[in-house]
Amino acid sequence: MASKSPPSSAEKHRDFFNHLEAYLAKRDGVDKLLKISRYATKIILSSSALPESLPLTQRLKSFESNVGVSRKAFRLGKFVQDLNALRNSHFESSQELVLAIVAYGGEGIYYFIEQFIWLIKAGLIDKRYSSRLQKISAWAEFIGYIGSISLKFRDFNQIVEDEARLKASMDIAVSKGNGNREEEEKMKKLQAKKLMKKLSIVQDFADGFMALADIRDGNGRLSGPLFLSCAGLLSALISTHKNWISC
Repeated sequence: MASKSPPSSAEKHRDFFNHLEAYLAKRDGVDKLLKISRYATKIILSSSALPESLPLTQRLKSFESNVGVSRKAFRLGKFVQDLNALRNSHFESSQELVLAIVAYGGEGIYYFIEQFIWLIKAGLIDKRYSSRLQKISAWAEFIGYIGSISLKFRDFNQIVEDEARLKASMDIAVSKGNGNREEEEKMKKLQAKKLMKKLSIVQDFADGFMALADIRDGNGRLSGPLFLSCAGLLSALISTHKNWISC
């Protein structure tokens, strides 16, 4: 049988652009690209790399502010995904149920309130409600991350246990001279899943720090503009990676 020729560079490029099209068709895909651009800009501004008197500095401030408002538009109706995630989940214990309610409930309330904050920024609702709504939104987001991180640590520990059991099974098979390619593939998938779960936990911690800073109005430890900008960029890069590989 004739061997199949490797894909040409043109085919690889088409595959990449098809992947890119699928990524950009997702609401989260575009939102995270905006998040990267916003927090990269905030890092430049908070690092004092540019003098305040420079016209570029003012343009970057305007850009960062406008991108922040634009991102809020992508949250319209997004609370529905948390509602459905909670409805469609199956829970093995009452503790898991409570954590899921905290995680999905907090995030859902956050996205729901963010719609009204966007309407305030857009000028449709009076600005006098802005401060109160932003505070409620920040609290809901922070509480949601507490639940999300707790759930993800449970998932991570389960993956570690599954990995240990599979490794023990593989070691026994090797000692008997019976290699198993299927188990090797399972191990690779478990290790990839464990890595993604680690990244997801790091992302939640980064976003949680930013929510906590919003609650404290930027005061206190771990609330410096440069630290929070770096946390925002880290979160955006992790989320972009997760969305890219899921396309």
